[in-house]
Amino acid sequence: MQNQTLIQYFHWYYNESDNLWTKAKKEAANLASMGFTGVWFPPAYKGSNGGYSIGYDTYDLFDLGEFNQKNSVATKYGKKEEYINAINELHKNGLNVIADTIFNHKAGGDEIEKIKVRKVNEDDRNEFISEEIEIEAWTKFTFPGRKGAHSEFIWDHKCFSGVDYAEDSKESAIYAIQNEYGEGWEEVPSSELGNYDYLMFNDIDFRNPAVREELKRWGKWYHETCNLDGFRLDAVKHIPAEFLIEWIDWMKVECDKDFFIVSENWNIESVEELEKYIEITGGRTQLFDSLLHHNFYLASKAGKEYDLNCIFENTLAHRNPLLAVTFVDNHDSQPMQALESFIEFWFRPLAYSMILLREAGIPCVFYTDVYGAEYEDDGHQVELIGLPELPQLLKVRENLAYGEQRDFLDHNNCIGWTRAGDEEHPNSGIAVLMSNGDEGFKKMEIGNHLTGKIFVDILGKRNEEVTIDEDGWGEFFCEAGSVSVWVLKVD
Repeated sequence: MQNQTLIQYFHWYYNESDNLWTKAKKEAANLASMGFTGVWFPPAYKGSNGGYSIGYDTYDLFDLGEFNQKNSVATKYGKKEEYINAINELHKNGLNVIADTIFNHKAGGDEIEKIKVRKVNEDDRNEFISEEIEIEAWTKFTFPGRKGAHSEFIWDHKCFSGVDYAEDSKESAIYAIQNEYGEGWEEVPSSELGNYDYLMFNDIDFRNPAVREELKRWGKWYHETCNLDGFRLDAVKHIPAEFLIEWIDWMKVECDKDFFIVSENWNIESVEELEKYIEITGGRTQLFDSLLHHNFYLASKAGKEYDLNCIFENTLAHRNPLLAVTFVDNHDSQPMQALESFIEFWFRPLAYSMILLREAGIPCVFYTDVYGAEYEDDGHQVELIGLPELPQLLKVRENLAYGEQRDFLDHNNCIGWTRAGDEEHPNSGIAVLMSNGDEGFKKMEIGNHLTGKIFVDILGKRNEEVTIDEDGWGEFFCEAGSVSVWVLKVD
């Protein structure tokens, strides 16, 4: 079987001449030829800013760029027909499609309701700082442009546990809605800020059974409409795990499909928290390895002062590799975003080697590392260039990075590993060596089945030829602050 490799097919500031769905359709064959097996698309439904929405300010889950709502028919990424055409073309080329799914909140309500709330301490969400008061809030969603197509469900204040804006007083705060399901928040996986149920906009209340049923109906409709292969679940630490378990199980039974599920539980401090989430959800979902990303970021900033031996410590890739989705960067960590932690360019080839060429995890490549990007935010001009080494690294993953892995994590500044290869993949087997300091060299075992074989650096950074000795070892090299990927020399 081919190694799985995902691509996050968007970035926060996507601004190219083709809308994203059109570009994805055009690029489907190219993505397959590069070695990708799955595409993660951004939220495809209408946001509160219509054609300008990135997608995380969800307004109407049932509007995939089909109805004139929020001053636009199309979303930022295109119209419904273009979305479905892109998915079909990706499928024709053997790629799976993963849909971004926002269950935590809704934004851009259509009507104001008078609702009873209590104001909450933003730093301790369990502390009320007011008595019950009445405010006017945009908590009613009637979707007038859709006129009941696909679903007649109307969202109102009974569907939400909190809001962050009172229209009558023009005051921004965190207000806990006092409804029949409780005066406070739901139990969620994150205990940050006391209880991190509330994140933004209108916080969905999953204690309301009608809400749970509507989201399940929507999931089935979405799959039947678009023929999806999986879902990326956003902001799961703010959502009761019980609901996501219910939704995942229901979807797999009702749609008769074993969907690929990956969740975003952003955490850069505690791998135990991610392991706890895996335990709570019974291993139903992969998790993005934000801890490994953070280690990459720290290493890229520290240079040779960073101990490369420790780069996999306390990461999901190390502790639970079968459920880890590894990445170098994403839309949240890119420059000018709230979680900005963009890996320095010199370290990106090393980081990509670590997620693409090792056994642990399913890697997810970031759009800008393939295509580059130029954009402006808050007066800052940003230019990101594609990673020159990436096409070769992807092909090595697709064709050669198989078999037993032997680690040589035995030097603060120079680490490596080998993959022995297997019979299923001709000429497979690799050796990887990298340094965050001076030029490096290391003897590494790859296996005596390769005795007498010659290896060369496919990235072209070293010109030596390495011959594997009778015991299956070879001495490999890398440049200072660089990585070399050694593969079998083929005449």
